[in-house]
Amino acid sequence: MNINEIKDLLKIIDQTNLEYVKLENGELKLEVSKQVNSINQNSLCVKKDFKEDITPKIYENIEQNINRNIDNDNLVTIEAPLMGTYYSSPSPEADNFVKVGDMVREGDTLCILEAMKLMNEITSDIDGEIVEVLARNEELVEYNQPLFKIKPL
Repeated sequence: MNINEIKDLLKIIDQTNLEYVKLENGELKLEVSKQVNSINQNSLCVKKDFKEDITPKIYENIEQNINRNIDNDNLVTIEAPLMGTYYSSPSPEADNFVKVGDMVREGDTLCILEAMKLMNEITSDIDGEIVEVLARNEELVEYNQPLFKIKPL
């Protein structure tokens, strides 16, 4: 496995509900554990000496996530244009830019993505209603990761 394949695998694992994954492929041995920390975010860490191999569960969980999203054909998904830290409000004390049920217009700010100390405002591409917010505040999001689902007007 090359580094890009490992990164892709970690992205897939992070998007599942699995708490632990152990993979062995020739000389490569990878153990990944997602633990909920004090601010309720998932983090990845390496654990040693775990005996259960749950590789088949990865594919089962991915398939369940794909099937769950098929029902949303008429919704527009706003995806992260870059990798960074997701912020739902302009400051910790301020209200969120948007929440489920809010009406947005094209150009309205939906969130901020921080990348390399730069704050990037993510705006709506359409007029519509926020149906789902898919990221949590201060969560690291990946490039093209879905952030919002919007029902067009």
